[in-house]
Amino acid sequence: MSSYYITGLDIGTASTKVVVAQLERGRLIPKWFSKEPSAGVRKGAIVDLSEATPVVGRIISEVKKISKSAARNVYVAVGTPQAGLRQSKGIVAVSRADSEIYQDDVDRAIKASQAVNLGANRMIVHNVVCEFVVDGIGDIADPLGLTGSRLEVSSLIIDAFTPHVKSAIKTVELAGGQVGGVVFGPLAAARAVLSKNQKELGVVLVDIGAGTTGMCVWEEGKLVTAAQFPIGASHISNDIAIGLKIPVAQAEVLKLRFGEAVARDVNAKESIDMKEVAAEEAGTVSRRYLAEIIESRLAEMFELVNNEIKAAGRSGRCAGGVVIVGGGAKLPGLTSLARHELKLSSQIGSSLMEGWHTDTGIAEKLFQDPEFVNALGLSLLGVDHEGAGSMFQMPRVRGVRELLRYFTP
Repeated sequence: MSSYYITGLDIGTASTKVVVAQLERGRLIPKWFSKEPSAGVRKGAIVDLSEATPVVGRIISEVKKISKSAARNVYVAVGTPQAGLRQSKGIVAVSRADSEIYQDDVDRAIKASQAVNLGANRMIVHNVVCEFVVDGIGDIADPLGLTGSRLEVSSLIIDAFTPHVKSAIKTVELAGGQVGGVVFGPLAAARAVLSKNQKELGVVLVDIGAGTTGMCVWEEGKLVTAAQFPIGASHISNDIAIGLKIPVAQAEVLKLRFGEAVARDVNAKESIDMKEVAAEEAGTVSRRYLAEIIESRLAEMFELVNNEIKAAGRSGRCAGGVVIVGGGAKLPGLTSLARHELKLSSQIGSSLMEGWHTDTGIAEKLFQDPEFVNALGLSLLGVDHEGAGSMFQMPRVRGVRELLRYFTP
């Protein structure tokens, strides 16, 4: 199709982000983006359809004003701490007499790798192809046209709690939209911000949301591991509220206006007049004490990330460093703390311009905001999917029943 619309929808714990893009002549044009406060979402999962649907419904109504086809082509991020990752292999015999490998052989090998034992109420979200092996020779990215008698595929299977995925799809459908595909959140963020060179060198992506923190590690162009943790930026606000005995809303204001990720970088004598936060409040708060609360919780997040890196055997080996995205990435001093905790170079990620028309009026603001990387990545992965260029299996979804029919082994 020479021109069509695609929508990336990131339903987060605190806010829902959306990007509508038009594919024209092989490049995406950002047409509209928006952020709305979420409802009915806890730790990345929709727990109340009656609250979540009106929010998504307002967004879908605006999307339809741009293009009705955009509302029929919505790619949704899913990412809860219940997501799991496991290694898998599929092995098939090459079917043709001349031993040449065709697409049907590749498809059979990938399908064979999905034959894993899942727990109750679990479903496969992605089958990420890491490498192909032909007659014992591995590290093959594309086996088409090669000859051999046996084809193997090494994959990473990402599975999720089925009701969480169904709730996300049903919310979009009740809101008047149609889901084109579902994507594990950290992979969507990686698609938007990580360059091919970074993935080759070895890089860690950390996505700090309100209720969860996602991460993934890439090396030699392959996904090594991915995870989602039940801790996010909202937990920092809760800690501040408890520590200072103030309402959570005021704690959020303090974090955003006066927060610092590294306590030692704050003058011990510096104080905050609470009247700047709320007119009815009195007294002052030590800004260093505030930073100590923030640093303590962030250090816990980075410890979880570091444990996952170590478990994957990549500790200290990621020359591309750490790329941090998400709403929590906006805290001053965050990269310094990440360097200290993870012992890797660190930077705040912004969406790459590759694949986009960036001469539109909204492009600069959109691409520099680390909160929108998931929505932008979803749009790009949607295009990959339409053109069969995606590295992982992601079927086109037309309702919950079709999704379950495709994914359940």
